[in-house]
Amino acid sequence: MNAHFALLPGDGIGPEIVAEARVVLEAVARRFGHRFTYGELLMGGCAIDATGDPLPATTLEACRESDVVILGAVGGPQWSDPDAKTRPEVGLLALRRELGLYANLRPVKTFDALIDASPLRRHIVEGTDILFFRELTGGIYFGGSTVSEDGTDVADHMRYTVAEIERIVRMAAGAARKRSGRLTSVDKANVLAVSRLWRRTTDRVVAEEFPDVSLETVLVDAMAMHLLSRPRDFDVVVTGNLFGDILTDEASMLPGSLGLLASASLGEGNVGLYEPIHGSAPDIAGQDIANPLGTILATAMALTYSLGLETEAKAIEDAVDHVLAEGLRTADIADGGESISTVAMGAAVAEEVEV
Repeated sequence: MNAHFALLPGDGIGPEIVAEARVVLEAVARRFGHRFTYGELLMGGCAIDATGDPLPATTLEACRESDVVILGAVGGPQWSDPDAKTRPEVGLLALRRELGLYANLRPVKTFDALIDASPLRRHIVEGTDILFFRELTGGIYFGGSTVSEDGTDVADHMRYTVAEIERIVRMAAGAARKRSGRLTSVDKANVLAVSRLWRRTTDRVVAEEFPDVSLETVLVDAMAMHLLSRPRDFDVVVTGNLFGDILTDEASMLPGSLGLLASASLGEGNVGLYEPIHGSAPDIAGQDIANPLGTILATAMALTYSLGLETEAKAIEDAVDHVLAEGLRTADIADGGESISTVAMGAAVAEEVEV
């Protein structure tokens, strides 16, 4: 297969972790006989510094013409002025919007070798394997705001349409059908009118189009508790933008480190945006100690969802499992013990991919 990857290293540790993701992709290409090409592009704070725009037009066009987009991280203290004309995160929101990426997938899976790194007890988290579907382009983040003239009365508007709910539910239910056949929908229908629309629409779509999928509905506050007390009971979870943002950040701590988790932002086409869920970590940038595994696992998601290369994706996932089982650790998961560098971890995964 020939495929082109748009690489957006971004800010902070972004360039370091994206470089290791590329190392692993090149190992995949060698082993399986593919031809992967790459284009490195500006986005985020570095793009503001260079062009004044966190998402330059040239970057957006190159992303549209690529098969896969891999993002490192954006942001940092030098671009955090609330009065600034633009911020790095604006570029990320614009990229999602322009590419029509309405679904954010976040797998939360524990690694056997790192169970004891979780802040929860082994018997609670062991075997956790949840796939979250967060609606990404609607809800309160995109509903607009109203502010009184004196600034003392402010409202943010949560808004969803039936069509927006239908498409994310269909995607999540389709994934549930391929996995365990179980889907959990999270809302706040006892309080919010938007959530009542969410529930009605979800119930209808699943009943009419996915009769073989078992649907459970959970209120968001209860779900926040269940994730800490019985995470193994959930398989595929679908929810709105705000609730998904909060719940997936909470769930990200189940495996013990943000550095281990990846995400995919998808739309109707094959092009997707793949990234680790952590931030730019400017405090450790340039020190060769960042954990690249979240980004490497994001490339595995890219191979699955954008390129249909499931065997190749499994090779990456198995390689990560192997290096962790062998005791290799970056500083964030070393628990005070011996650790290896960002580059060394990338090399170890790449070597294992080619075995």
